[in-house]
Amino acid sequence: MKPMSNWNCFCFLGTLVMTDLSVLFKAGLYLNDLSMHDSSRDLLLAGTQQSAELKLALDQEQQKSQILEDSMMRLDQERHRAAELLYQMIPRQIADQLRNGVPAEDTWQVFAAVSILFSDMYQFVNICERLTPLEVVSLLNAMYVSFDSRTEEHNVYKVETVNDSYMIVAGAPVPDDQHCSHICDMALDMLEEVKTVMNPSTGRHIEIRIGVHSGTIVGGVVGIRTPRFCLFGDPVNTASRMQSSGEPMKIHVSQQTAENLDRSVYVIEKRGPMEIKGKGTMMTYWILGKKAAANRKSSPTPPKIR
Repeated sequence: MKPMSNWNCFCFLGTLVMTDLSVLFKAGLYLNDLSMHDSSRDLLLAGTQQSAELKLALDQEQQKSQILEDSMMRLDQERHRAAELLYQMIPRQIADQLRNGVPAEDTWQVFAAVSILFSDMYQFVNICERLTPLEVVSLLNAMYVSFDSRTEEHNVYKVETVNDSYMIVAGAPVPDDQHCSHICDMALDMLEEVKTVMNPSTGRHIEIRIGVHSGTIVGGVVGIRTPRFCLFGDPVNTASRMQSSGEPMKIHVSQQTAENLDRSVYVIEKRGPMEIKGKGTMMTYWILGKKAAANRKSSPTPPKIR
């Protein structure tokens, strides 16, 4: 501001303060309205350009952040899927040890009291001769899916399947005082489940043989490639012999297993001494079913296997 005595007035010199073009346009002005003799136009245009560049950079960073977030989410999903797949192959507690760097040999453990079950499809060779390979696979899958759906219900662990042979254990990898009853309950359900699995060549349901034995085993993960939870010990072989010397649609158990079952709950029939391959003469039994609840009488808890 400067006084002009000759004109008897004051002279003001100023410039508009505009942050960006939108403010300029909102005021109803144009770039031509700004002074040509200072840097007002340049500052306004430079500020607008810088603001646009910053906004573009911010948008790009937000896009990168979203892409990174999506990638991390997909990574977590894949990790969860891989973990679930591993837990289906190896017991969860052992799989977690391996993921934490524990050597496979350190996962081996002695399980003092377990019950092992083997089953196979009766006359499986004859069935294969009458069916196509695809039909055989479909038949086995239907049977195994029905069995697998009952494992968690009875607190048993599926060890493996080889051709038509199905192997499960109770009392490992988590110790269980009721392993005998749990494995026999599972066996009874398996007999019911196979009645829904039909043989395409005959139109009748398939038949299975089941063998059970109880004892002490060693379990753990062996190998590096395709690791599996395996069981070792004489009870494994004996359970397999119980199955191979059994009869279709019957549960064949050893004396060790029968002695640890509550006879007020289960219908147990003595089969008698049997010549078992590789084992000699053994006293074996049939598990025919469970008694009605109204007919059960109280009885002392059966002793644990030593």
